Amino acid sequence: MSNDLLNNIISEVEKKLDSTSVNPEIENVWEVFYLWDGVAKVSGLRNVAYNELVEFESGAVWVALNLEEHYVWVVILSGFLSIKEGEKAKATAKTLEVPVWKGLVGRVVDALGNPIDGLGEMKSTEKYPIERVATGVMDRKSVHEPMETGLKAIDALVPVGRGQRELIIGDRQTGKTQVAIDAILNQKGNGVTCVYVAIGQKEAKVARVVEELRARGAMDYTIVVVAWASDPASMQYLAPYAGCAMAEYFMFNKGHSLIIYDDLTKQANAYREMSLLLRRPPGREAYPWDVFYLHSRLLERSSKLNDELGNGSMTALPIIETQAWDVSAYIPTNVISITDGQIFLESDLFNSGQKPAINVWLSVSRVWGAAQIKAMKKVSGTLKLDLAQYRELAAFSQFASDLDPATRAQLERGERMMELLKQGVFEPVSVAKQTCVMYAWGKGFFDKIEVSKIKKAESDLYLSLDEEKTIIESISKDGKMSEDAENKLKDVIAKVVELNK
Repeated sequence: MSNDLLNNIISEVEKKLDSTSVNPEIENVWEVFYLWDGVAKVSGLRNVAYNELVEFESGAVWVALNLEEHYVWVVILSGFLSIKEGEKAKATAKTLEVPVWKGLVGRVVDALGNPIDGLGEMKSTEKYPIERVATGVMDRKSVHEPMETGLKAIDALVPVGRGQRELIIGDRQTGKTQVAIDAILNQKGNGVTCVYVAIGQKEAKVARVVEELRARGAMDYTIVVVAWASDPASMQYLAPYAGCAMAEYFMFNKGHSLIIYDDLTKQANAYREMSLLLRRPPGREAYPWDVFYLHSRLLERSSKLNDELGNGSMTALPIIETQAWDVSAYIPTNVISITDGQIFLESDLFNSGQKPAINVWLSVSRVWGAAQIKAMKKVSGTLKLDLAQYRELAAFSQFASDLDPATRAQLERGERMMELLKQGVFEPVSVAKQTCVMYAWGKGFFDKIEVSKIKKAESDLYLSLDEEKTIIESISKDGKMSEDAENKLKDVIAKVVELNK
């Protein structure tokens, strides 16, 4: 063998040695030995973390939730039917994340951020983890800006502020979702991005909501996150966290967001189902011990950031469904204790035609006047007390055969207020117009109008205000009612009263 050939061989061997990696790639891989109803038990995933994604040979994706000494319990996210016992599983070293960006606005996505509206794929350059530690107290500001819902019974009596968590609670079929949808519609043109999270809902119901939002132009600033009733319990459990991460993106980017959780009762039920399958010990009503933490770590992420962090906000309107008005049940009491107030919707009011069926005597907002403009705060200051007195008198007068003139006048005035609080669906009213209506009632102008004509008088007042724009502009601009605007308003109301006597 010639020296040249030998040198070439040596050179080739050296190149091979130089290009060969001597560091073996270590993968945390083991196998499935138990599989049942969306849950798998995997042995050998020694270095897996809580909430870490686990991939299977078939391409299925699961998430680790129970970390035991020798085993890891994982729950399904996708591909359950393709997995078999004995299949290999691999830890990915990735925690669960969802895409966040402005391109999500106007889309309907699942709990993993995948589009399900048939409008094409999305390519997001940024992702947020679904679990995040809530913003600290020092990074927040007190709630001081109104988040107007367009509903008179809320904006005047139970005001919601940006960064607040206001619970909507009531039995089924009392209009809870409708209150939330009206709040979304009222954000048009206010620079607020809305996220509607549908948990465990029927496809037909969600489709109707999306179509209503699209027909009224609300999908231009709304993201819909859906976990169908037919989806695995894990997707219903994750959907609120995914929606929360998307809403946080706008808050952390100096914007404002409003998120609706419809509803957290179904999320708690899904979490209970998962926990029992994961062999976690059941507690009260078969819920696991950490079900309070399930909702507290979600709702506490809503906040009003301070100036240094951009002054953004995320407002939450969680919905809870009660059974036969049992607000002392486990989940309702948990969420009531977490939130900053609650809006009670009552079946008796709904069935009697009082819609929205908001029980203004039991509903409360812990920020109160801090979430109202000064004009509304001034005209609605004694309204809640007046309505509470009316309710007591109304209950007492059922057994009275004769009433004195003062009591009768107070009852008739309360009836007119209850009539004014009625509102049609998808008909939010600006807070400036609400202020004018509350002013007319508070000053006794509507006392001269029959109860049956109150709604017509209200409608006539709105039309007159549209013509006399300076009144609305004055309230909208400064949040106050100037003396000149008040005098003009009195003239407008007097004409409306004269037309409806």
